[in-house]
Amino acid sequence: MATTETIVSRTSTLQGAKKAIKSCLASGRKHPIMLWGPPGVGKSELIFQLAKEMNGRVWDLRLAQNDPTDIKGIPYYSKEDNKMKWADPDELPSQEEAEQYDVGFLFLDEINSAPTATQASAYQLVLNRRVGKHYKVPDNIYIIAAGNREGDRGVTYKMPSPLANRFIHLEIRPDYETWETYAVKNRLHEDVVGYIGFAKQDLFDFDPKNASRAFATPRTWSFVSDILNDDNDEETLMDLIAGCVGEGIALKFNAHRKISSQLPKPIDILNGKVKTLETKEISAMYSLTISMCYELQDIYRKVGEDKKALDDWYKQSDNFFKFMMENFTTELVVMGARTALTTYELPFIPSKLKSFDEFHKRYGKYVVKITEKK
Repeated sequence: MATTETIVSRTSTLQGAKKAIKSCLASGRKHPIMLWGPPGVGKSELIFQLAKEMNGRVWDLRLAQNDPTDIKGIPYYSKEDNKMKWADPDELPSQEEAEQYDVGFLFLDEINSAPTATQASAYQLVLNRRVGKHYKVPDNIYIIAAGNREGDRGVTYKMPSPLANRFIHLEIRPDYETWETYAVKNRLHEDVVGYIGFAKQDLFDFDPKNASRAFATPRTWSFVSDILNDDNDEETLMDLIAGCVGEGIALKFNAHRKISSQLPKPIDILNGKVKTLETKEISAMYSLTISMCYELQDIYRKVGEDKKALDDWYKQSDNFFKFMMENFTTELVVMGARTALTTYELPFIPSKLKSFDEFHKRYGKYVVKITEKK
């Protein structure tokens, strides 16, 4: 009796995919890379982040918006040699443009949303890094493509095997650690960061079998963060949040927000005016921890060369650690310290913090990065 074999693809986090891409770049090899994954996990954002980090640029070419002949360009008559020639598409990077950057990415986003014939038109571009006789991809340009999987309810066409065989394939999965780093560095709203820190399973809630139009992804949580910064009444706010992440998760998130709104102000904790926390709601504690980290970073940026202001900042940092140790669970204390130390790289000097010895004794083994500034 015949059996059906289930093929499980190896997946990678966004951070893992970034390392893999950088490895290919460092080696100088020009192997094209294809990023697969469900909608909203950050495939496109990853490429633009890389370009920003590496003094680069992204040329975004959407094959779905092209006919099969468009890659080669438009034919025109050349009087000089009495031949028909081809004008290269303006969307492809020229040598002059590429020379202005350290690195560039020719990004074929949503490649498999193009019909099979249009995908096939990219064979020569992807493998041979050229189009026809005249256009050649500049040496510092790397070809990367991205697309949703066939089962993701997107507009997709099966990728032709000859084209698929031209790529190194990486399948992306959503992961909390990568998102948390992104969320904190990009100052997503503290209620969003706090809620997802508590309810990690709600970071990504996409089910291709579910007909819901709105569902939670890293992308839609960014939308929620933006919406929370607008001046809306509660009903409008709830409508918009549900329109981003779905009604079920929106209801849970709204309950979290109501508790968070009753928390003390982070600056009052850092200044020692508030020393105890009434609520024991874990998600609210996550939000408060992120808020205190945001506050410490903002204050430190304004310190400059003012020695007194710097001394005051160390007192506030000491209150940060003391408050967490007296009110939070071990997990939250470690999370707060890790966020402050590794994500924000706040320059705590242990000798300036009265509570450091106690902190190190109780939690030091859980925190990987505790270093004294030299």
